[in-house]
Amino acid sequence: MNTIQTSYLTSAIKQFEYYKMLGEKAMEQLDDESLFWSYNEESNSIAIIVNHISGNMQSRFTDFLSSDGEKPWRNRDSEFEDKFSDRTALMAYWEKGWQCLFDALKTLNEKDLETIVYIRNDGHTVTEAINRQLAHYPYHIGQIVYLAKMKQNNAWKTLSIARSKSTEYNDRKFEQDKQRRHFTDDL
Repeated sequence: MNTIQTSYLTSAIKQFEYYKMLGEKAMEQLDDESLFWSYNEESNSIAIIVNHISGNMQSRFTDFLSSDGEKPWRNRDSEFEDKFSDRTALMAYWEKGWQCLFDALKTLNEKDLETIVYIRNDGHTVTEAINRQLAHYPYHIGQIVYLAKMKQNNAWKTLSIARSKSTEYNDRKFEQDKQRRHFTDDL
């Protein structure tokens, strides 16, 4: 595999891992009841967002190279209904989706990146399909983080550079020698 493709796949996997971690750290800050809370009837709870993300991952990445990413067994509309009764079941489903995604990505090789895969009969290169999901999942994980932050209010523990701490963070980063690394390597 050439350097660009190796770098792309490694970076994409690290990005997915980063967003998975953000979602998990947000959910860890909440009590069980808060995972099922929604702002209003038109809003999704964290549990519903997890149900949707995991359902999407399982559909998109099961038989990733050989079947349409919108599987006939997927019922997208049901992903927006309350399905879980507790954190354990919710987190198991979350893991199932991520495992499906990572299992698929870790089997890819150089020639696969330009292979055409389909989502609802729309052709994408594998690179485009991965990029599509790298936009989709962080969008929803941002929603999870925002909902968790709303519920935690003043008890929220930041998942990024804390307010008024940018200078300290930058000082720590610039104390390190220049080298090639992914920004998530020291989180």
